Amino acid sequence: MQLSERSRRSYLLGLKIASDFGASIAIPVVAFVVLGKWLQQKYGFAPYGIIGGFVVAATLTTTILRRKVRWYAAEYKALESDSNK
Repeated sequence: MQLSERSRRSYLLGLKIASDFGASIAIPVVAFVVLGKWLQQKYGFAPYGIIGGFVVAATLTTTILRRKVRWYAAEYKALESDSNK
């Protein structure tokens, strides 16, 4: 199956977005939940360390994803405008 250049570039952009969003969600969640678990073990205020870590991670992830959505939207529009020429 031969794909057109436009289709190939669209698929590659989709894979790039999926992997980038996955990393942008997973890395902050894991990092801040581990940090929250360590803090709650050290200071003994369970379960608020993990909950606080998750809340911080969710806030940070939301900010990161909003910026990336704007950036990828511009990249997609550029891809579409290149294919129309």
